Amino acid sequence: MANAQPQQINLAELDLSQLSDVRRQLEDELTHLTNSFTQLKQAQAKFKACIENVAEVRPQNKDKVILVPLTNSLYVPGKLCDLENVIVDVGTGYYVKKSRAEAVKHYQAKVDFIQSNAENLQEMVQKKQDNMSYLVNVMQMKLQEQSAASAKTSK
Repeated sequence: MANAQPQQINLAELDLSQLSDVRRQLEDELTHLTNSFTQLKQAQAKFKACIENVAEVRPQNKDKVILVPLTNSLYVPGKLCDLENVIVDVGTGYYVKKSRAEAVKHYQAKVDFIQSNAENLQEMVQKKQDNMSYLVNVMQMKLQEQSAASAKTSK
């Protein structure tokens, strides 16, 4: 199977309706990419919060009653008994017992991975925004050319 290369279009050769279609497509892509970026940042914030939560497992908190989250909105009282290990959600409903250091390392790896993807996504968003600016400039030139041509024919 051959690699699919993005097709390049000379915008100057398109008419205004075709340019409008390209603009709508670019706007849709930008919306999707910015939504994805927002979701990545939210996931990253959750993993950073997990690192902070692991840091709260300290000797001075042993046997204290705490609220244990069962879901995002349901908490039950519990006591912190094991200061060395925590339960880590590794995805798709699986939980693993890890030491606090292993848990922090796990969550930090997630944060770093998301950061890398967010940076790549940010570059893609910037390129799409540059393409959008260029497209708008071409559309404005075409509109000016049309206005000039219609002014000449009306004289």
